[in-house]
Parts: sequence; C-alpha cells; structure tokens
Amino acid sequence: MRWLDHWLKGEDTGIAEEPPICLFVMGDNTWRDEHEWPLARTQWTRWYLHSDGQANGLGGNGQLTTDPPRDETADRFAYDPRDPVPTLGGCLSPYGLEPGIFDQRPVERRSDVLVFTSAPLEHDLEVTGPVALELWAASSARDTDFTAKLVDVWPDGRALNVCDGIVRARYRRSVATASLITPGVVYAYRIELTPTSNLFRGGHRIRVEVSSSNYPHRAPNPSTGQPLDGADAPVVAHQVVYHDARHPSAIILPVIPR
Repeated sequence: MRWLDHWLKGEDTGIAEEPPICLFVMGDNTWRDEHEWPLARTQWTRWYLHSDGQANGLGGNGQLTTDPPRDETADRFAYDPRDPVPTLGGCLSPYGLEPGIFDQRPVERRSDVLVFTSAPLEHDLEVTGPVALELWAASSARDTDFTAKLVDVWPDGRALNVCDGIVRARYRRSVATASLITPGVVYAYRIELTPTSNLFRGGHRIRVEVSSSNYPHRAPNPSTGQPLDGADAPVVAHQVVYHDARHPSAIILPVIPR
C-alpha cells in the first residue's frame, strides 16, 4: 500500500528511500533487501554436465561438477511429441495444475529426461539471480525444443524443483526471427531459467534435468519444422546432448558468498 500510495497518489511514504529489491531466499526462509540486480557480489559459476553417455533417468550416470569436461560420450534420447514430459509444479502451471514445489522423481524416472547430479555439497551454497544453461545439442528434426530444470536434492532423496526454462530451436538466435536448424548439426543453445533465490544446504545436491518438453506448461513442439498452426502429424525427434572439451555444456549459477 505504501508503494501504491507513493506512485498513484503522490504521497511521501518513504518507500523511495528504501532498497529497491526485497527478495526471499528459499531454503534459508529469510527476506533480504538488496540494492541491484543481479547482485554486484555475484560469483558466476559454471557447473558442467558429465556422463558416459547414459544420463537417462534417475538410474543413469549423469554427474554435475565444476570441472570442465574432456572426452565424453554424448547422451541421447527420443522426444515424442505425443508422449511429452509432464509438468510437475513450477512457478506457473496452466489448466488447473497446482504450481509450486514438488518431488520431481516421478518425472526423472523417464528415459527422455537426462539427469545430472552433483556430489553432496560440503557447505551451504546460495544461488540468487538469473540462471542459464548453455547446451550443445543436435536433433534429427528441423525444429525442436530443449528444456532445463534446476533441482535441489535433499539427503532423503527428495528432488525439489527450483526453476526451469525452455528454448525453441527456431528461435535460438532471436524470438523475433525464426531460423530452422539442420538435422544432425550441433548448435549452441542458451536456455534462460526463471531467476531464483535458493540456499542449497550442505549435504544437499544440485541437479539439472535436460529434456525436450514440459506439458502442459509448454505446448509440445511437433518436430516437423512447419508452422505450428498448420503442422502435419508430429514426429519423434532423436536428440543428442554433447558435453566434451569442444562442447562444454554447463549451467551458470549466480553464487552469492555468505
């Protein structure tokens, strides 16, 4: 009300003298004032995707570390628009689905979800600010989607969603200009996840999920490359996610010193 009274009624409520940002740190469950965004003290930290080519699902061997990858086998999965990965929570869920924090393990059991998990953290790690995944990938389709989700894994195994994002291949360069991809060619994608503030407690693990759908939050890409309002029957897209010295796929976390 003080903010509205200041801007709509011209009243001097003192709100203009306060810090411009007030954020809530999940995991720490505290409110905090800040003076800029992103925070000036942010340490942008890359956590790289690793595996032996078998990061599919919870039973896979996907890992997440701060060490850049070397020679590693790429991961593969089949994206079927007729059987998309279901939405499970998040900051916004349409069609009557409940938004919020949910255990993601039912989703992570699917073979079309790549799962990359860190070792248990030795110390608390605060992540506050914009989050992005730099992903190197190829597809058999002329157009496809790639999704990313940041997850906080608790010591008891619960995998709670923190934030997520998606990129449509034809809009990888600009949302204003469509440009289809060439099947089999490796492209660099930047997936912007929703900004967040979360304290990963010591003993917890950081997890990144990579897939190609999040339905019904996002409409499934039919993988045909045709205009979305007049596409033929959807087709399966065969996806390849790279993480090696030439293609260092990584999530960029805004780490805040504590």
